[in-house]
Amino acid sequence: MTDQTGLKLVDLDEGGVDRAFRADVLAGMRETQKAIPARWLYDDAGSQLYEDITQVPEYYPARAETEILKTRGADFADAIGRSRAVVEFGSGSSVKTPALLRAIDPAAYVPLDIAGDFLRASAAALSEKFPDLPVYPVEADFMRRVELPAEVSAMPKLGFFPGGTIGNMVARTATDLLRTMRETLGEGSMLLVGMDLIKDRKVLEAAYDDAGRVTAEFNLNLARRINRELGGTIPIDKLQHSARWNDQYARIEMHLVAQEDIAFEIAGEQFAMRAGETIHTENSHKFDFRSADKQLLAGEWTPVRRWLDSEERFSLVLAEASIARSAP
Repeated sequence: MTDQTGLKLVDLDEGGVDRAFRADVLAGMRETQKAIPARWLYDDAGSQLYEDITQVPEYYPARAETEILKTRGADFADAIGRSRAVVEFGSGSSVKTPALLRAIDPAAYVPLDIAGDFLRASAAALSEKFPDLPVYPVEADFMRRVELPAEVSAMPKLGFFPGGTIGNMVARTATDLLRTMRETLGEGSMLLVGMDLIKDRKVLEAAYDDAGRVTAEFNLNLARRINRELGGTIPIDKLQHSARWNDQYARIEMHLVAQEDIAFEIAGEQFAMRAGETIHTENSHKFDFRSADKQLLAGEWTPVRRWLDSEERFSLVLAEASIARSAP
C-alpha cells in the first residue's frame, strides 16, 4: 500500500470553518442575483450525491464518458504515452480513473479533491486495485495552484479533468482554472478533459432534474451545508430545485427557488428572499467543437485529439500545454 496521509491545504479558522467557503457564500448572497460557486456543492455528502446522480437514467454524461474511456485505451496509450504522473482534478470517487490508468501505465497517481474524507477513502480503494502504483492524495482547492507531492515533481504529467466539470464555470473562470492547471502541472504537461456537447434541450434539462430527485437533493444539500457549517437558518422546505436551459450562454443553470417570502441568517448576517427569487448554484455549459477548442486555447492548452462516445453526446479532449509566445 502506498502513502494515504495526503496533504491538507484547506484554510480553516479557529472554529474549524473553511474561510473560503464562508467568504464565497456571504459575498454571493449579498448580490442582486444570489449565487454560490458550484465547487461548494461538493462536501462529503454532496460528493456522494453526485456519484448517485451518475447512476440515474437521465444523466447520460457519466455513461458516455465511461464508454470513451473503456473503448479508446489503445488511442490514449498512443497519444499520451506511458510513465506519466496522472493528476486528477476533483477526483471524487475516482470511479472512471481505472480505465485510464490501465491504458497508459502511469508512474504515479495524484488525486486532488476538496472533500478530504471522501478523497482518502477513494484513494485507498484505488490503491487496492493498483497495488504497484504510487498514490498521493492531496486535499486541496484545485481552483488555486497546488503544490504537488515532491515524489512526482520531476515526472512528466497528465492532468485529468473528467465529468464535463469545466462547463461548471463561466468562460473567464474556466480560463483562469485552465491556466492554474497549467501552472500546477508545469511545462511539457498534457491535459485530458471531459467536455459535454450541445444537444436537445429536453435531454439536457432531464439530465439535471431527474424524476427520482437525486439532483434536487444534491442542490438542496448546499443549503443544508450552509446551515450546518455556517450557523445558517435557511428554511430548506421553502426552497425548490430548478434546472433550466439558457440558450444565450449555451448552459443548463441550477437554482434554488424560494417558494414564498423567507428570511434567514448565515454566519450572523441577515438575508431575505422574495417568493420566486433564486440562489444560482451551478452552471453546466455545453460546447461544440469550435467553442471547446477556443476555451482550451484561451487557457493556454493546445487541443491535439478528440474522442466521442458512440452517440456523439460527449467528448474527451487531449491538449498539450501551449508553448509561450511573446507575440502573435
